Amino acid sequence: MTERGAKPILRIRDLHVDYGESHAIQGVSLSLASGILAIVGRNGMGKTTLCNTIMGLKRARTGSIAIAGREAAALLPHEISRLGVGYVPQGRGVWPSLTVDEHLRLVARGGPDAAWTVERIYQTFPRLAQRRRSGGALLSGGEQQMLALSRALLSNPKLLVMDEPTEGLAPTIVERVEGMLDELRQDEDISVLVIEQNIGVATRIAEQIAIMVNGRINRIMPAAELAADRELQRRLLGVGRHAEEPSEAAEPQPVAAGRELMEVVRVMRRGAIATDSAASGNGSVYRTIVDMPNRWSVPVAAIVGNSRARRPDQDQEGKLNDIPPMPMPAQGHGTRSALVVGTYDTKGRELRFIRDCLRDMGVRTRTVDLSTSGKPSTADVVPMEVASAHPGGASAVFSGDRGRSVEAMARAFEHWIARQLDVGGIIAAGGSGGTALATPGMRRLPVGIPKVMISTVASGDVSRYVGPSDLLMMHSVADVQGLNSITERVLRNGAGALAGMMAQARAPASRAAERRLVKPALGVTMFGVTTPCVQALTAELGADYDCLVFHATGTGGRAMENLADSGLLAGALDVTTTEVADMVVGGVFPATEDRFGAFIRRPLPYVGSVGALDMVNFGPRDTVPEKFRRRNLVQHNPQVTLMRT
Repeated sequence: MTERGAKPILRIRDLHVDYGESHAIQGVSLSLASGILAIVGRNGMGKTTLCNTIMGLKRARTGSIAIAGREAAALLPHEISRLGVGYVPQGRGVWPSLTVDEHLRLVARGGPDAAWTVERIYQTFPRLAQRRRSGGALLSGGEQQMLALSRALLSNPKLLVMDEPTEGLAPTIVERVEGMLDELRQDEDISVLVIEQNIGVATRIAEQIAIMVNGRINRIMPAAELAADRELQRRLLGVGRHAEEPSEAAEPQPVAAGRELMEVVRVMRRGAIATDSAASGNGSVYRTIVDMPNRWSVPVAAIVGNSRARRPDQDQEGKLNDIPPMPMPAQGHGTRSALVVGTYDTKGRELRFIRDCLRDMGVRTRTVDLSTSGKPSTADVVPMEVASAHPGGASAVFSGDRGRSVEAMARAFEHWIARQLDVGGIIAAGGSGGTALATPGMRRLPVGIPKVMISTVASGDVSRYVGPSDLLMMHSVADVQGLNSITERVLRNGAGALAGMMAQARAPASRAAERRLVKPALGVTMFGVTTPCVQALTAELGADYDCLVFHATGTGGRAMENLADSGLLAGALDVTTTEVADMVVGGVFPATEDRFGAFIRRPLPYVGSVGALDMVNFGPRDTVPEKFRRRNLVQHNPQVTLMRT
């Protein structure tokens, strides 16, 4: 970047930072002289850790951080602020009990030479002037971001550090934040380092972009060049890789790339002996992780092995059932996490209670926020990250229309969860809205991954929520709204159920040994008139195959295909396809439009027949549509009437 003076406002040299046992920042070096430098990268690459280290909130193991020529790596946060560094933290960090005016006057430094005063803030952001007497908790996400930026500007900084300034904001508010940053870029006295997840925003506001991969700066390049290079965006940042696109299988030399990913992650092992160990400056020894996958060390080969073949036309708007379950991951449940999912803006207290219960039971957790309100989130996975997985991007989720936003977020969650390789179980809690948000993604997981939904609607008809999956619906008894003697007991039981199921999960080695001993599984569909055929087939094949019979009543065929998509079937004898007739004519046991889809997607042996296609199923006789009353009707039982040919 163009030098403004003899010394850059920020210079980082060979920075190393540990995060727990992981070597999160690995030899980062960069320099900012003027203007805006954006750091982009996928989640878990170390961007926020770098930001926190610059601000003194995290201690570096080794390396140098110089601000305006002064070494700052060992300074406290308030000392770094006095050097002329303003900070806009991730999640905004406004104080809920203070008004806008109290926020600003608390941090204002004033003085005759102050470039930024409270009065100038109100002139620059008229909306804050209108809301000056409103508490921080009553502000919208965009207003909170204006307040967080204003609070940083009142320190009259020479360097402004912003961590995810557009996170969780609606598209119109994102445009407004871009405008603010563009105005700051025109100010010759302020340089900006911005951590940004949205690659579009980053390339529009910054002159230079630093790409962070696995704790290292992979490259620094002009923003316009990155904006034009879609292949580089896809390869390093995952931009544009939605469920309809192939995964890392298209990456050249996947084995070498996987080895490279594994080599960049090192964990502290005092006294460890390994051929690839290298002594650090403080005597610690670092060894490459090869036994415990985490978000910094997932080999490309594992991603390729769990990627799914997709049809290019598969993700059409409005079809939520056309996404097949992901294959069973190879790693054992013991090294994976439980996802605690829900709307943290309204159910945060209850969901965090479930998280704490699981942690007390020794279960690793990740919190996932599916809220669409745009409020700040403290979850491990914030709404913007989930929404970005939607085929139409985050703007399709945060549209301003609550109904459409909820539907779009449910779809985004389906696509997001398909990319997660460390899911050992999932639990959610909520009312009808929260249940509709979480269950599509839960059904997306393969059979065998524990799934618990604590819901107010679990005592009614739950077929639309459960579908063909092994999802466990648990009635909340009382509304999931606040913690009391009833809800705490129910939520704790739900957490215990999930922890117990995860504890019983077998290790990969034992599963492989079991598969060698058991017979291959065949899916077989059956209905009343095809029962003799199916009985004869299972008697003939039972010695060599494990025949799983599915009752073709609308969910039976889908359940069989769900197992096929999960990789748990060796083949299928689809003897009974009567559900298709019900779908076409309007019967009570209909298939979906994706019937037969699993056997198109997966190369499994398949034999199909037209069993029971000569009938359509209706309810009690008086519910048969008038136009079919003169047809050949047979009362199978008081609740089922067959229309025969």
